[in-house]
Amino acid sequence: MAKELIIVESPAKVKTIKKFLGSAYAVEASVGHVRDLPTKTLGVDEKKDFAPQYQIIQGKQKVVSKLREAAAKASRIYLAPDPDREGEAIAWHVAELLKAEDRPIHRIFFNEITAKAVREALTHPREIDEKLFLSQQARRILDRLVGYKVSPLLWKKVKRGISAGRVQSVALRLVVEREKERQAFVPEEYWVFKALLAAAEPPVFEAELWKVAGKKPVIGDGETAATLRDAILKSPFAVTAVAEKERAKSPPPPYITSTLQQAANQRLGFTAKRTMGAAQRLYEGVELGERGTVALITYMRTDSVRIADEARQAAKDFIVDTLGPEFYPAKARYFKTKASAQDAHEAIRPVDPAVTPDDVRSFLPREQYALYKLIWERFLASQMAEARFWDTTAEISAGTALFRAKGQRLIFPGYLKVYGMEAGDEAKTLPPLAQGQPLTLAELKTDQKFTQPPPRYTEASLVRELEEKGIGRPSTYAAIISTLIDREYAKLEEKHFVPSELGTTVADLLIDHFATIMDVGFTAGMEAALDEVAEGQRDWVALLKDFTDGFYPALDKASEDMAAVKAGKETGLVCDKCGQPMVIKFGRMGEFLACSGYPDCKNTSNFTRTPDGGIELVARQADEPVVMGKCPDCGKDLVLKKSRTGSRFVACSGYPACKHAEPFKTGVKCPREGCGGELVEKSSKRGKVFYSCDRYPQCDYAVWDWPVAEPCPKCGSGILVKKRTQARGEHLACPEKSCRYVRSLDGGETEEQ
Repeated sequence: MAKELIIVESPAKVKTIKKFLGSAYAVEASVGHVRDLPTKTLGVDEKKDFAPQYQIIQGKQKVVSKLREAAAKASRIYLAPDPDREGEAIAWHVAELLKAEDRPIHRIFFNEITAKAVREALTHPREIDEKLFLSQQARRILDRLVGYKVSPLLWKKVKRGISAGRVQSVALRLVVEREKERQAFVPEEYWVFKALLAAAEPPVFEAELWKVAGKKPVIGDGETAATLRDAILKSPFAVTAVAEKERAKSPPPPYITSTLQQAANQRLGFTAKRTMGAAQRLYEGVELGERGTVALITYMRTDSVRIADEARQAAKDFIVDTLGPEFYPAKARYFKTKASAQDAHEAIRPVDPAVTPDDVRSFLPREQYALYKLIWERFLASQMAEARFWDTTAEISAGTALFRAKGQRLIFPGYLKVYGMEAGDEAKTLPPLAQGQPLTLAELKTDQKFTQPPPRYTEASLVRELEEKGIGRPSTYAAIISTLIDREYAKLEEKHFVPSELGTTVADLLIDHFATIMDVGFTAGMEAALDEVAEGQRDWVALLKDFTDGFYPALDKASEDMAAVKAGKETGLVCDKCGQPMVIKFGRMGEFLACSGYPDCKNTSNFTRTPDGGIELVARQADEPVVMGKCPDCGKDLVLKKSRTGSRFVACSGYPACKHAEPFKTGVKCPREGCGGELVEKSSKRGKVFYSCDRYPQCDYAVWDWPVAEPCPKCGSGILVKKRTQARGEHLACPEKSCRYVRSLDGGETEEQ
């Protein structure tokens, strides 16, 4: 008897769903997207209403063949990719590929991967939401038009191989403009006065200067500070007013995508990409010993704080049973989702609150455990009673100066019992104080300070800024941030974004010539317009025509007017060897200063930017040659060299008398069966390094990342590759696109992307 077929995105979900559906259904995975626009051409027919030219993604042919075989044997097909815009697009493309099998095709989705949720979805199948798919398609084509038409312009004017992105470029603008604010900032001096005071009973406490002669103090120099200090020291201290009251503090709502990314960055030091990767695995299911594969959290791409009634009841039961009824509020908690949010999914929460972090700690890798703990604690806290504090505020006079001291005492922890104390919640106890009571000055502290420039963005603060300004969607933030780093438009210094010279140059050029697409308000408006497409209130083709009506003329004008900086960006500095202008150049190995008189003058130098934006020279150090052995032709040293396109090779130090040269060998045999070659380092015309078989053209095997002589334990590929990403750092991965095996270098984690 033919089985009904369920198609999900991830192989990890296959295992989880098969566990509780058993043999009643066949379950297969699309392993993400199966079709997309072509990689080497625009793939959009601009003259025919932007008709996309989709094709099967390279490396996905085997996956598609497997899905077709399974569909041919099935009585009915249920498409169950993730419940969002991208998931709807995956479902649409899979349906297009399988419609020739002539089987009934339905769309199902679930917010959590549990037996109840999946069975409920199967009993209420739907049609594919074409409006949601068209919204995703419009976004994809918008991004393709900007990327494929602006990027070549930047190659011509700035540096080959760089890129522009519709949303990424606006995020870059925020980072660059914050840096310029910092460079233009002029610090102002101010002084802070704090009095260490003693009353009749301990403890000694601290009060801060609040007012002078009834006004906010303005102390901008040492002379003014000294005069005020002398006056205060001559005056007696006395309590002029005491106010005491009870204060309640309510818990925060459960996490949404953006707030989870912010909290994971602030509390755990995770990048947005790392957070989403760990959350994906918690959502799809993890091995929990005798329990088998269990999904631990609900869907992690959401901007709604709504939770299901049964989840609210489960939280209540856990809180009352384990902590006591006093830790549950008098009324159940409901949080209001902001008007601009898409309310299709619940907030991010544990599937079962009774599964505590301690229950799963021994089964989870460190980062998954830490993230689950974060999500679990936030959700439980969101349903708990408020914390209560006893606040005391005392006003203390000393002549014309008025100081203020604040104290607080925790009366009842409420949700803080689970969530932990937050900044400002620490106990600050004041001694008993009464109006008119004299106080003894133990010490008067006067500190000179200076106003600080606006801080650089961290991942958390950049995500918050993107969300507040309506740029992109929470599900795209991780990719936006990774792109800024990967394109070398910015780097992270002590967890803060610092734009590179390249990033600043690109942002400035795009702002000058593409004011509309670089405008924060326009980008936010485009997000709203795409939402309208998803809701059926706007036609996707009309949206694209409106966009290109302004974009195409701007593109034509920029092609003519955009200044070329490929020959060098002006600096105002002169060469100390020949007196000609020094310029900033963007080379394969990064940014450097060079004499504009090249090739007559070959003076170069590294440089850094000073806090005010000035250029500071850093001397370039000559590298000692790396000796790789002896030349087989003449006996001189073989040394490591670099080609003009970036790859390494080995050549005789006796060049040009001896022209012996050979490729840089990796020591890894070509994994193609029966080849017998070895993988060597090469580089493309665009300067991208790759590793290919030394028997080319007889064998065309190649990978982009450093090969490791270890077979893939999942698919059997002959090698793994070593990769480095902002999210994971350095790790091993399978080079086969249809296989998503990943392993950290310490061997502590094995995971599927």
